[in-house]
Amino acid sequence: MNRRGFLRGTAVAGTVAIAGCLERLGFEEQSAWSNPPLVDDRPDAVYLPAGIEEMGTYGRATDGEYAVELTYTIPHRFWLVAGETERVDVDADDSMHLMLTVWDPETDTVLPVNAELDVLRGGDSVTGQLSPWPMLSQRMGFHYGDNISLPEQGEYTARIRIGRLEAEGTGAFEDRFDSPSTLEIDFEFNRSDIHDLEFELIDEDRRGERNALELMDHSDHGAHDGHGDDEHAAHGNDEHDHGHHGEGHGHDNHDHHGEGHGHDNHDHHGEGHDHNDPGHPPTSDGPAIDELPGDVLGTERSGDAKLSVIVPDTDRFADDAAYLMACLRTPYNDVVLPSASLRLTIDRDGSAVLEDERLTERIDHEYGHHYGLAVDDLESDDEITVAVDSPPQVSRHDGYETAFFEFEDVSFTV
Repeated sequence: MNRRGFLRGTAVAGTVAIAGCLERLGFEEQSAWSNPPLVDDRPDAVYLPAGIEEMGTYGRATDGEYAVELTYTIPHRFWLVAGETERVDVDADDSMHLMLTVWDPETDTVLPVNAELDVLRGGDSVTGQLSPWPMLSQRMGFHYGDNISLPEQGEYTARIRIGRLEAEGTGAFEDRFDSPSTLEIDFEFNRSDIHDLEFELIDEDRRGERNALELMDHSDHGAHDGHGDDEHAAHGNDEHDHGHHGEGHGHDNHDHHGEGHGHDNHDHHGEGHDHNDPGHPPTSDGPAIDELPGDVLGTERSGDAKLSVIVPDTDRFADDAAYLMACLRTPYNDVVLPSASLRLTIDRDGSAVLEDERLTERIDHEYGHHYGLAVDDLESDDEITVAVDSPPQVSRHDGYETAFFEFEDVSFTV
């Protein structure tokens, strides 16, 4: 008998934390997991999944340029996106789902980077070099993660190699993040920490509803608060109502030991941080579209994503030329959707003055993540058409795996 099998047999929706009870009754944990419930008749859109998994925090580190947080939750399925979508199921040997959030501590911006992970025990690798998948989840937003297997309980070190930005940096990000960095976080793996995480089932009549769970507020590291599922659902396309679903475990004291590597002493009781603590990671939603400086040409839905086009009121993107910016985001929490391919056409008086020009993926301290293009000129009544040629090449957790694939062209008028 394992925890997930018990959950599937639970008749009443709500919060359950039963693994510790099973172990006390003599069921010894052998890292035997199975997939959580999957919603039937899922729409080709963002939807409420069957449940909410609590998460824990192992630690944070920074070298001043990059900051990273290492978090964990119960092993669970996800979907890879590379050509055809591929479902990755939970393996019986999986110890946990390990996650990384990488951000710029100077501007509090989550960064799309190339991330690699090696888990060490006593200085020796136990996992080999891993490349965590760039991922989207409704609670975590954009992050990196994978299910991993550890040989035994005890002390480990996560060695995280952060590569250069995978988008062109502008503004405060120009000429930054060009060099790789390695950070280390020490942590203690206890099976009970994973098994005691709570899993909150959403009422069956709401599963599959076209909505999303709230984006987690990382600044709240208290215990799981046990709210009902209405507390965790987003309430509109443009709201930023971040939930406080607890990470449930302690904070970390950070101690740098030279050579550019941040090291964390794992502390399950959250007794504070030293001056090397980079602070809590920001959420991965973009700045509010209607607050961005410039002319917002509009926002349309395509592939169940929100696509907004803006003409910014700064010339730092294109000197004397005009600049068109397309922001691609999730529909309820405004989480940015990186690693897509977009192209743009401009029609004037019935003729194309610019046709099928590829937009460049960029990240800016003021405008956030976007896809942009400098154009020679724009005139009133020009029609801007944006096409998404390839969907965001990021893996998906439940609730996102059926969305952001089938895009239709959208048009805006200057």
